Amino acid sequence: MERISWDQYFMAQSHLLALRSTCTRLMVGATVVRDKRIIAGGYNGSIAGGEHCTDNGCYVIDHHCVRTIHAEMNALLQCAKFGVPTEGADIYVTHFPCLQCSKAIIQAGIKTVYYASDYKNHPYAAELFEKANVKTEKVELEQTTIDFTQIISPAGIVQESK
Repeated sequence: MERISWDQYFMAQSHLLALRSTCTRLMVGATVVRDKRIIAGGYNGSIAGGEHCTDNGCYVIDHHCVRTIHAEMNALLQCAKFGVPTEGADIYVTHFPCLQCSKAIIQAGIKTVYYASDYKNHPYAAELFEKANVKTEKVELEQTTIDFTQIISPAGIVQESK
């Protein structure tokens, strides 16, 4: 069995987080990583305890849903809430960050942005990343099939899951 790369592992985590999104327009996930360890994750959706777009529709002003907090912001705010430093960390995002999230990523001291899909890539965001020496790299999620009906027991014996 061949293990997946670190980039694929962290990008898969971001895609898994995106499945928690309550946005009906685009499901996005973000994973903040330092020293090959996940320090935070986020997905786009409403504030904690707030109304969700999946329940009440999007609240759109000037072509943007103002009810939604972006995945990158949620992940960075989770670090702030729990006192976890982000200086020198990386972020894996399912989609290229918007301009506002790009500025927050730079201010948080993130050194590399890995993203799976282009999405309305703002030229000024790319310029800001370059000026701030924040590396951006496209890492598309490779399609793999995982059979979750098979679980390896602690003794290494393959057992059917129940």
